[in-house]
Amino acid sequence: MRIGELARLTGVSTRLLRYYGEQGLLEPDRSAAGYREYREGDQIRVRQIRGLLAAGLSTRVIAEILPCASGPVPALEACPDLLATLRGELAELDTRIAELTRSRQALAGYLDTAAPTTGPSARAYAAA
Repeated sequence: MRIGELARLTGVSTRLLRYYGEQGLLEPDRSAAGYREYREGDQIRVRQIRGLLAAGLSTRVIAEILPCASGPVPALEACPDLLATLRGELAELDTRIAELTRSRQALAGYLDTAAPTTGPSARAYAAA
């Protein structure tokens, strides 16, 4: 199938499908005229890519995982040796979440100490 049909079937733009190809995530065949020709299995591959991107993985990590991936998202089955990669990515996410939580608490503390206590500004602050 051509790129437009795959885009229609998956809800992903043709531009994004080309980007996935540039990143090595999709490898369409080429017709004699040079058109990208996708296989039926590429629909599942696009769903896998979208699910892994939504999970916060980079295209670099996804490129490592996809050769071993089978099945639809979220029931993606990966090679056992890639589980360490996924655990590492999860640990990095946990670290970033902890850092953002600390930043949020600090900012909330500044807002609490800087909040006006009377007047129209205090009412506007309390309403927010």
